[in-house]
Amino acid sequence: MDRYRGARTAVIVGAGVAGPAAAIALARGGWQVEIAEVRPPEAPSGWGLCLTGPSLRALDELGLSEACLAEGYGMSTVTHVDVNGESAGEARMPRLIGARRPAMAGIARPVLHRVLYAEAERCGVTVRHGVTVAAVDQEEELIRMRLSDGTDRSVALLVGADGIRSSVRDLLGIETSLDFHGQMVWRALVPRPPWATGIHQFAGKADTAGLVPLSNGQAYVFLTENGVERSVVPDAELAPRLRRLLETFPGRGEEIRSLVAESESVVRRPVLTTLVEGPWNRGNGVVIGDAAHAPAPQTASGTALALEDGLVLAQELGRHESVEAGLRTFVGRRGRRCRRLVETSVAIAVLEQAQRHHEAYALVDSCHRFMAEPV
Repeated sequence: MDRYRGARTAVIVGAGVAGPAAAIALARGGWQVEIAEVRPPEAPSGWGLCLTGPSLRALDELGLSEACLAEGYGMSTVTHVDVNGESAGEARMPRLIGARRPAMAGIARPVLHRVLYAEAERCGVTVRHGVTVAAVDQEEELIRMRLSDGTDRSVALLVGADGIRSSVRDLLGIETSLDFHGQMVWRALVPRPPWATGIHQFAGKADTAGLVPLSNGQAYVFLTENGVERSVVPDAELAPRLRRLLETFPGRGEEIRSLVAESESVVRRPVLTTLVEGPWNRGNGVVIGDAAHAPAPQTASGTALALEDGLVLAQELGRHESVEAGLRTFVGRRGRRCRRLVETSVAIAVLEQAQRHHEAYALVDSCHRFMAEPV
């Protein structure tokens, strides 16, 4: 890539969601793009996620919504269940890619990654696993960097899409904090029960739980453990402990508990958020996705924000003569939307721990309405 001095060349660090989305959009705009991903190709990437309407809208702009819908599970409703196991109402999500298409979709993370990687490679993007950026030096209109394998790059653009614990953010000198909110979130991959044709969310006396379909055959159970300290549970104890936490949920909550008993794939993670208060860019380097703005998972909007970042980044760089000017406009355009989502997600976490479920549901609904607005 060094021979392309002055051309539109980019290194993107991180091959989760924001990175490949940005790579695809930039490559279509004439950029030569290389993705550096520290994890090996076979590394676990999580069980599943919900592609809300804004996620599907962004994927549709990339020409990938049909591939995701074909391999995921399309749905349009969220059913809320109260602490007694009774229905507390049903929310219908906005259909942003057409009245005849689902409002949202559950999808396994490896499937989404496969769709994104395939399109990135089709667009000429090089994806390198097992490497990351070790050092960065800004020089006029170029960024010089050394990769962890000892090789060097000189490019016009560096994008840090390497998650909430971003190393690129540190290398660029962009400061932020990782905030813990007294919650640990659980995920377990299970068979999809026949009644689960949409998302089900269960209010508990202490915690909240739910189920998201991922395909005709699979779903994932989630549980948000409230009022706890950050801690590590040995792998062998994860499934038994999750089953105990689900004991307080009646009705279909009991069926979910029985499904977890069959699961060999259970994870537990702290609920962390971050929001870069100042600019997300330094010179020709920028952070996007969770590296810049990571909401708590209750809004199910982190993936949408990441996909949107990739699209808007390419749009703004295509509208400006200099990379730095394009990055400034990109950050200005994304700031309000991302800040609102992160701050609202924190408010939802507070309400959940206070057992004020109806108020939390109303805030989640307001997030979906806000995110349905044009990017």
